[in-house]
Amino acid sequence: MPEFDVVELGPADHPEPGADAPDFTRPLVTNEFWEDRTLSEIVAETDGPTILVFTPMTGSFLAKYVWDELTERNWDDRAGRVVGLTASTPYGVKRFLGDNDYPFTFFSDPSNEVADSYGIAHDLDGMTGLGEPRVAFFALADDRTIEGAWVATEWPDFPDYDALEAELGLE
Repeated sequence: MPEFDVVELGPADHPEPGADAPDFTRPLVTNEFWEDRTLSEIVAETDGPTILVFTPMTGSFLAKYVWDELTERNWDDRAGRVVGLTASTPYGVKRFLGDNDYPFTFFSDPSNEVADSYGIAHDLDGMTGLGEPRVAFFALADDRTIEGAWVATEWPDFPDYDALEAELGLE
């Protein structure tokens, strides 16, 4: 078991259920290519809820653990669409998808501005100007209204996936 310290991230100022999810435009990455897309476009073309999942950089054990769990739980078949968001570059995301064969697409946000707009950004190990999102899940209705949310308060922190599925309407 790797040794690491649990770090309190403090409170997040994230949008709560009933609020509108902030819209953004970023490269949406598949294992074949990427192109700029808006969250609004993704939500509008999805039949059923869109689950937006924020994870740290794709090289982290946190990201791998979350995406392995969602793949094992067949979230790609249980939600309208599951889309990730990470601070990794499109090249890093494409490599991550190729190495892991996940059935999901990811927004690439190396500037971490989207996580900042959602109130869930944190600095990496105290490195000024270098940050990433905390692990977070948002269920979005077809008008981008947030229907459910879970946001990490520690590093590392993972949800109780059974409770999360109930919160996000994936039972």
